[in-house]
Amino acid sequence: MNQRNTTQVQAPNRHFSVLLSPTPRGARLARLLAVEWMRDHEVPYGVTEAATQVVAELATNAATHGRVAGRSFRLALLDHEGVLRIEVTDTRGEDLPRAQPTAPESDSGRGLRLVEALADRWGVGLGPVPRKTVWAELDLPGS
Repeated sequence: MNQRNTTQVQAPNRHFSVLLSPTPRGARLARLLAVEWMRDHEVPYGVTEAATQVVAELATNAATHGRVAGRSFRLALLDHEGVLRIEVTDTRGEDLPRAQPTAPESDSGRGLRLVEALADRWGVGLGPVPRKTVWAELDLPGS
């Protein structure tokens, strides 16, 4: 009998992913599911508060600006090597988000400025066509 003894050393990797309808209700559900997942995985309170706001902004943007009839958006959360990564993927790859200065009296345009302020890093990845993924990372304390 051929017996192999292998040992894999890996950092803890916790992942959550869900498809949601590109509607205000889907955006709200994304936020609620993220809060529950972070609570279940004992993400520190301060990070949870910031991440909840980031999820709310990115999911709302996907439901508002990335909406394509009949196509869902995806929320993914990944806790890996001391970083909480939030990803929201929609099917409007041609409409790339940018944090833009907004006038104080403007009713919109502040969402990505908030993401920029709360996250340690954020960006946009393209593909596969026609998708784009807006991601944000928050460093976990003690890492």
